[in-house]
Amino acid sequence: MPKAAKTPRATSTSDAPESAAGTRAAAQRLKMRRELATAAMELFATKGYEATTVDEIAATAGVARRTFFRHFRSKEEAIFPDHDDTLVRAEAVLNAAPPHEHPLDTVCRGIKEVMKMYAGSPAVSVERYRLTREVPTLREREIASVARYERLFTRYLLGHFDERDHHDGNDDPLLAEVAASAVVTAHNHVLRRWLRAGGQGDVEAQLDHAFAIVRDTFGSGIGAGRPAQSPQAEQAPAVRASTTGDVVVAVARTDAPLDEVMRTIQQALKNP
Repeated sequence: MPKAAKTPRATSTSDAPESAAGTRAAAQRLKMRRELATAAMELFATKGYEATTVDEIAATAGVARRTFFRHFRSKEEAIFPDHDDTLVRAEAVLNAAPPHEHPLDTVCRGIKEVMKMYAGSPAVSVERYRLTREVPTLREREIASVARYERLFTRYLLGHFDERDHHDGNDDPLLAEVAASAVVTAHNHVLRRWLRAGGQGDVEAQLDHAFAIVRDTFGSGIGAGRPAQSPQAEQAPAVRASTTGDVVVAVARTDAPLDEVMRTIQQALKNP
């Protein structure tokens, strides 16, 4: 008796609710983080950073103190609610990169996820920028967040060029690390200029222009130092023969066809 065929519906129906539940949980988590961030920024702006407590932030957001600490470890973290999720999205761009794409282009696409985070809420981003300029603790937190992106992109680029293979004539590992820093620096330069302008202007076009400069400066250099056969070596014949007195000396590659070897020797015999 034939066995009953298994229907894929049983698996898909069990997975779908779980996936949907995970998506809803992630959305709720981000929503709460943003609400806490909004409350923190309002209090920092009105009372000052030092005078604001975690209890006040939680109360303003309408949640308990323990809820705050489920989402943030400290009050300075509270005004950067999207960095963790943005880092995940940027890494997903790198992981899904097509094999034919230059790794530097992939990194430029990945860091655009960071710009989208800021450009998605211009007013919030501008206010946050003002706060980070005024409060050294918040500035340090922002620098630490930026460093995470730089490490991510550096690891990605170095993963395409063997870091240990750094010898004379091969500067790929050096270029990869410098290029990663250049991408982050270009992004931060454009972002600061946009924030200082009150979040006005086509920030994506500005970012594309900055990335074009980075690619022109570093992109063509990566891979250029790899050892390669010289044009002369590529054009070298499979067989060479010469005569010295009564002796014919033939030099042939191991993959040279036998008939070509014989023709070359015969030609040398005819023209000593």
